[in-house]
Amino acid sequence: MTFDKTTSAGYLVNHMARLFAGALRDSVAELGLTPGTFPAMLELWAQDGLTQADLTRRLDIEQATMARTLARMQRDGLILRRPDPDDARRSLIYLTEHGRALHGPATDRAQQVNRRALAQLSPEERRAFINTAQRVIDALRPS
Repeated sequence: MTFDKTTSAGYLVNHMARLFAGALRDSVAELGLTPGTFPAMLELWAQDGLTQADLTRRLDIEQATMARTLARMQRDGLILRRPDPDDARRSLIYLTEHGRALHGPATDRAQQVNRRALAQLSPEERRAFINTAQRVIDALRPS
């Protein structure tokens, strides 16, 4: 049996993800964001004051990857870390004023990328696509 990438869900989703990431990178670059920082920003825009462990868990990424991402975000003036008053071993991550100010412009640009990507789908197909993607993600998450 031969492998046909044109019918492989994994291959197609990976290819699509790379194209989405490239379009997002191009769209948010002038804001000082990257596809790597964008998911963390989305979580912090929704709930500021999370721990690194919270972000790692919510984003389904490795702890070391999250640590590098947060270091870059701190260097770029997007976040700051404050000691957790309930646990001195942990830091809470907060957006800076600059980081908060990027919420509207960044999410507007991400929505433009999504609209472009889904433009050839009907509203029903878009809903089905999103629903299917969410179900596949749920199926692949570690239990």
